[in-house]
Order: sequence, then structure tokens, then C-alpha cells
Amino acid sequence: MVVKMSWFDRFFSSTGADENRWIVLDVETSGLDPYRDRLLAIAALAIQVDHAKQKITLDLSDSFEAVLRQDEVSDKDNILLHGIGAHAQRSGQDPVLVLSQFRDWVGNSPLFAFHAAFDEAMIQRAYQYFIGKKIKNLWIDIEPLAAASYPQIKARTLDQWMAHFGIQCAVRHQAAADTFATAELLMQIWPQLRPLASNCRALSHLAKQSRWIPRT
Repeated sequence: MVVKMSWFDRFFSSTGADENRWIVLDVETSGLDPYRDRLLAIAALAIQVDHAKQKITLDLSDSFEAVLRQDEVSDKDNILLHGIGAHAQRSGQDPVLVLSQFRDWVGNSPLFAFHAAFDEAMIQRAYQYFIGKKIKNLWIDIEPLAAASYPQIKARTLDQWMAHFGIQCAVRHQAAADTFATAELLMQIWPQLRPLASNCRALSHLAKQSRWIPRT
């Protein structure tokens, strides 16, 4: 008997996602247009997954943070939002070095972000421009996972979810702080999320399904 794989199964198999280490990330950019604006900074934290105990643990010792050097500084309003000033942008690290180091640090781990489509678009565009090819990691959006875990909560934004769970963020719209807050959100929803989807394949599928569920 020949068992045919669906497109989703083929995609998941090709990613070879690490089921024991998940990465939560956030980016800072020169604006909100993924086709024109530039990637300024990446911050990321690892979450260790214990499948035997069905437990996830934030590993603060396993993290990544870098500012990419810019030839052109973003405008003042943009700087006021994320706090990466003109000097920090001009004196950042070589983008090729940052992206190479990030790729090596991430390995095959799946990448989680709140409204992940934007982070994915900005990072993949930077990889295409500076490295010549995109990374192949699995991307998973935390926002629809939160909505699926707590359908009775009518939150939409990260701020609304943070308020619901009482999550504190030292400096909102700063990549490292936002990453920590996003990771805390994933930790908070995990007890409700685990019975729905406990591995990368199931989480990715649930996130894609939940995105199309109407929310009143």
C-alpha cells in the first residue's frame, strides 16, 4: 500500500524541526512595510521542551540579541518607538555576520513570534538580500494559538494578552523586552494549548486553522 503525503506533511518533513528547543523572537524595523523597510535588530530566547513531563521551560541562558549596522538611519518617530538611536544603528554589527550567527544559533528550531508573518517577512527579506537565500525553519504564529487556547478571551494585540495574564514588559516595543513578554505569553497559554497541540507539526497546523476562525 502506498501512503501519499499531503503538502503539509511534506513541508513539515522538509523542515526537520527540532522538537526539543523552540525559539521565540521579535524584531525591530525601520517601519511596518515588509517590502520596503529594513531589519534593524533581532532578539530571541530559547524554550526547552520536556515531552516526557509535557513541560516547557524558558532558558534565559540560551538567547540571541543583535543590532544590524545601517547605512541609512531610520526617522526620528521610528527611533522614538524602538529606542535604537542613530549612533547605535550606524555602529551595529555587520548584517551578514549577524544573520550567519543567528542561523547557526537557531539551528533547526521552530521560530515562534506574535503576528509571525511580519517577523518572518522582514527576516527572510534580509536573508535573501545579504545571504542570497532564506532560512528554512518552521514559523509558528503565537497569536492564533492564544486565541485557540482561550476562545472566550477577546484579545487581539500582544498588549491585550499581556494585560489579561498580568505580564509585565520593562520597555514595550524594544526587541529583547517584547521577546521576553511573548515567551511569557506562550508559557501562560501552554497548559490550555498542550491538549490541543503538543508538538511543532500540530502547533503549526492549529495556528493556520485558527487564523480563519471568525472572532466576535
